[in-house]
Amino acid sequence: MDHAELSALLTPEGLRLVDSLRISSTTDAATAVSRLRREGLSPDLVSAAVGQARLRERARAKFGPFADRMLFTRAGLEQATRLAVAARHAGRFRDAGITRVADLGCGIGGDALGFAGIGLEVLAVDADEITAALAAYNLAPFGSSAQVRHGRAEDTDLAGVDAAWLDPARRTSGHSETRRVAASDYTPALDWAFDLARRMPTGIKLGPAFDREDLPAEGEAQWISADGSTIELVVWSGVLARAGVRRSALVLRGDRAAELTAPEDTADAEPRELGAYLHEPDGAVIRARLIGDVARSLDAGMLVGGTAYMTSDAGRTSPFATTFRVREVLPLKPRDIDAAVKRAGIGILEIKKRGVDIDPAQFRKKLRLSGNASATLVLTRIGDRRVAVLADRVEDGPDGAGQPPSSPA
Repeated sequence: MDHAELSALLTPEGLRLVDSLRISSTTDAATAVSRLRREGLSPDLVSAAVGQARLRERARAKFGPFADRMLFTRAGLEQATRLAVAARHAGRFRDAGITRVADLGCGIGGDALGFAGIGLEVLAVDADEITAALAAYNLAPFGSSAQVRHGRAEDTDLAGVDAAWLDPARRTSGHSETRRVAASDYTPALDWAFDLARRMPTGIKLGPAFDREDLPAEGEAQWISADGSTIELVVWSGVLARAGVRRSALVLRGDRAAELTAPEDTADAEPRELGAYLHEPDGAVIRARLIGDVARSLDAGMLVGGTAYMTSDAGRTSPFATTFRVREVLPLKPRDIDAAVKRAGIGILEIKKRGVDIDPAQFRKKLRLSGNASATLVLTRIGDRRVAVLADRVEDGPDGAGQPPSSPA
């Protein structure tokens, strides 16, 4: 988005036009552009409105119905915190007694919406003028309790602010195509962000793969996953960091949440050969290095081979791991696996891999799947052997007792 498109968009005509469009495919977009241009609308307005309609469609995954009154850039949407996660961040500030937060590097305002939505005052700042303008629009319903400024985080006057939230830019500047940069090139610089965290309560959002060696010595590091994807790491300081907690893994699945906390990395459970059940720890648990605690809760050991899988003979489940009941173990050879899935009448096959250099999508093409049964195929190592574990997912049951998968309706 450029300034001309922004100016065309932020008019009554532009906003009404965006609200009137429903675009869910490239064909819909092309049809809308042709129609609007025939009606005599300016190229800038058509481009901005159709672009926003497409972004709103994508944004519903992060913002739900709120997306229908928001404005975005492509890069801003990709980097924005999901609203459900932002609300959890905001709750931590509120529970710590914070009333006014500086959101430094606010982007299109995803986290600021979470703060303002639970009654906190927000000072939202972004170095990009267009992005700041969109954040101001998105936060406008909250009136004076949500102020937006165009400026650098480092130059922001924090007088009267109780705490800060930072989402350092981890990609090159721009509104559409961007690329990742090294941690040494984040904006604002990490040294500045960590220094601020020593001076006032702060939450710093980072990528989940951030080098643990570069984490500050104090505070809490919290890895977060949502619906199976590890989405972020937050470093908390001051009263925002919980006493006695240095590592935590927050696992969100739908409307359910579970958290594992510890004062430090925990030791892995003892390794053992594959048992009746295979357990895959959630990505946030792996990143937080809390696998050992999950394994012990499942009466499981680490699968020999060093792949982070756990195994047990007990059918227990955990919100911090996905459990599979083992059917059989096969050599990692397409011919043998194809014969096994054919015998079982498997037409729906989930393929997972860990510890082997295989592309599951390409591997699937080597199998002739047919039938109504479903299963999971885990390509991995057991000791020094490359194997394929044919298994069934086990759903969480009451009190952690595994239940067989539900029959299709």
